[in-house]
Amino acid sequence: MIEMEKNVRKWLEEDGEEFLRKVGIRRGQTVLDFGCGSGNYAIPAARIVGREGKVYALDKKRWGVWPGEGLDDLAKRVESRELGNIVMMKTSGELKIALKAESVGVVLLYDVLHYYYFPVAGDRRRLLQEVYRILKPDGFISFYPGDPDVSHNYRELEVIKREIEETDFCLESEYAEIIIHENVLVEGHVLNFRKKSSKWQRTEDDMLP
Repeated sequence: MIEMEKNVRKWLEEDGEEFLRKVGIRRGQTVLDFGCGSGNYAIPAARIVGREGKVYALDKKRWGVWPGEGLDDLAKRVESRELGNIVMMKTSGELKIALKAESVGVVLLYDVLHYYYFPVAGDRRRLLQEVYRILKPDGFISFYPGDPDVSHNYRELEVIKREIEETDFCLESEYAEIIIHENVLVEGHVLNFRKKSSKWQRTEDDMLP
């Protein structure tokens, strides 16, 4: 347990920033960390984007599956680090994202797209359409499979990749890096998908504040 806490602390203060810079997070960007948990990625992302940028951290208030998950725990971490550029967004599991169309430069989808969270056919595609809607024309998804990667479930991974590409994203780059998964450091594979075109038409709902 002590070793795990040291790993998480080092990730939050050092390794996470290095990793996210490699995958393309830059100063001034607006980032959505979808399913942020307690902020293992949102916190280092906030440091990178700086005051000129913003990180939307979206999750349930409490998740309760793994220790230290959910917005309650993220709030404590944000307060202790005095990070004013993280905006916490509470969800009850709905697929609609309360952000304007083409308002976000990067969406982190880390360990959230697999069957455990999306057992209902079609739900993942609907979420991906929402992600497409809120991304800027030159925006991208950074995707870490999580459980399918750790368990070598390549069949499920291929299904998810295909659904991302069918939502009009193009695989741009892949990274094999040390990543944090359920508060443990593992070797993970991260894939970046770039938005290809303005496919989804804008409606009044797109203009949510």
